[in-house]
Amino acid sequence: MSLFGEIYADPDLPHRARTVYMYLRDRAGGGSCWPGVKTIARDLHLSLRTVQRALNDLEHAGYIQRQRRHRENGSCTSNLYTISVSK
Repeated sequence: MSLFGEIYADPDLPHRARTVYMYLRDRAGGGSCWPGVKTIARDLHLSLRTVQRALNDLEHAGYIQRQRRHRENGSCTSNLYTISVSK
């Protein structure tokens, strides 16, 4: 099956989620990456809220795992996204 065959075949996955998944998969090289929501939105020309919805869609469908990360002072930084090789 192709690199994105699984998400192409998923009828319940919105197009916004497919777009963000392809972006994350490209950035992660099949592993993990940590782009900020603002960076994803800017690079894909999507709104922040659309990216947030897409990330939620992908996490709920099991395509990604999201790990919240914090700086030493306790403030938030970008999340770590791990691509699920097989859902």
